Amino acid sequence: MIKIIGAGFGRTGTLSLKVALERLGYTKCYHMQDLPANPEHITHWEAAARGELVNWPSLFHGYQAILDFPGCYFYRQLLDQYPHAKVILTTRDPEEWYASALKTIYKPKPSLALILTVVRKIPFSRRVRRLPRVMLAMDRIVFKGLFDGRFTDKQHALEVYKRHYEEVIKTVPPPQLLVYSVKEGWGPLCTFLEVSVPDKPFPHANTGGDFSKMELEFIRSL
Repeated sequence: MIKIIGAGFGRTGTLSLKVALERLGYTKCYHMQDLPANPEHITHWEAAARGELVNWPSLFHGYQAILDFPGCYFYRQLLDQYPHAKVILTTRDPEEWYASALKTIYKPKPSLALILTVVRKIPFSRRVRRLPRVMLAMDRIVFKGLFDGRFTDKQHALEVYKRHYEEVIKTVPPPQLLVYSVKEGWGPLCTFLEVSVPDKPFPHANTGGDFSKMELEFIRSL
């Protein structure tokens, strides 16, 4: 059962929030990273993008939270399915967000290392055979859909970013919404979720350098 819906875009601290929520007992938290590991999930997201009914409980079986892309794009549908869920809108300075996203998650073409790995392993792995569909679908949903194929137009991308955040704040009932920067740490998050503050530091994951390492680890895992 989904208890938390993350409405913030990728590169706004969503991986740090995922780690934090799991430390607070919200296990598991669905994140964009789950898609390459479970490429069969892409059929649900493709259906959502077409405006079709989606069996969300089937997709999120065993999960208690959904964060990052593509889930944040469908926060309205998810809130319809889980009307009592709390919504966390992770925020970041728009200029910083754009610079980070442009260098990391936005990839007009897969890396050469990924292409070579996929070509080499396609005959032997069903999971690898499904990866091109996942990458193409994510590009259609996020960069061609949400950003109208104009992500490299900085002004347009920033307008999409700001419009999304304004719409979330207008749409979600205030008692259910936390507008939150991970730089704020445990305090506002734990108050919102009505849980005790852990005695461990708040996690900070997936910096630009971490992203490159994670991508390399993913390629090696195929």
